[in-house]
Amino acid sequence: MTALMTVKGVEKRFGGGRTLLGGPKKAVHAVQGIDVVVNRGETLGIVGESGCGKSTLARMLVGLDRPSSGSIRIEGVDPTDFERGNARALARKIQYVFQDPVSSLNPRKTIRTILEIPMVHLRGLDKPAREARLAELMQAVKLSPEFLDRYPHEFSGGQAQRIGIARALAAEPELIILDEPVSALDVSVQAQVLNLLEDLQSRFDLTYVFISHDLSVVESVSDRVAVMYFGRIVEYADARDLFREPRHPYTRLLFDAAPVPGKRSVRSEEEPAELPDPYAPPPGCAFAPRCPNARERCRTERPDLDSHRYSRGHSAACFFPVRR
Repeated sequence: MTALMTVKGVEKRFGGGRTLLGGPKKAVHAVQGIDVVVNRGETLGIVGESGCGKSTLARMLVGLDRPSSGSIRIEGVDPTDFERGNARALARKIQYVFQDPVSSLNPRKTIRTILEIPMVHLRGLDKPAREARLAELMQAVKLSPEFLDRYPHEFSGGQAQRIGIARALAAEPELIILDEPVSALDVSVQAQVLNLLEDLQSRFDLTYVFISHDLSVVESVSDRVAVMYFGRIVEYADARDLFREPRHPYTRLLFDAAPVPGKRSVRSEEEPAELPDPYAPPPGCAFAPRCPNARERCRTERPDLDSHRYSRGHSAACFFPVRR
């Protein structure tokens, strides 16, 4: 497969520097040393607990935030080059679908105006071309053309998310970053939106990065999956391999904690989870305090994704992985 986006050694720190009195400021290490490749035409799922750095990574991929270090390349070009000279070129390649569909839409603009903005500023379409494109988009996301002259507050969450997807498609992108696109929706509506995304991917030859904390959703849409914990990727595999045989103890914990009718959680709700300090990342594995397999080496040495590598590109950042 052809690589569309390559992420190498990307980190994001918030804060740091010096105070007014010259003392050091603590920095939050939100994303730490991410290496990932997004292949053309695939769906890469990124899954992890809230606060693990998924959305921060998504914002860097789409150009909303600049990495503190490392590189992001889209077809070999650094997004910062677009920022200096041609931001429209980046926006034509990558678009973003937000978690909260209603608040992501301008309440003072009609849907027609919202969808036309990228057509005008990114594609330079004239009025007849815009009308044709509007009709195509509304048909693609299965909304009535009469909705074009309404305002965002007049729509349900599912309808608003369809409009958000249509707005992303209006720029005719190659890659769409989907940041928790169905988490704010009812379960029945989630299924409709997921089916719609699958249809659109085939119809418009799209590539997705799908970010979610919901394992069942990620399993249903992804070709490959990256599992994140404390700003790092701890397991990386084809979706089928990962969900059949997770190797990292954190991935196993996510599976065990997923709600299943009739299954009791293996972890007591009263049992506290010892989380690492984001201002002072531990020298070893960040998951070690919660890991049943942890040993002394885990607390002093940080594993990388090459620590255990399996067939078909399945790797885990763990010295003592889950065994069969």
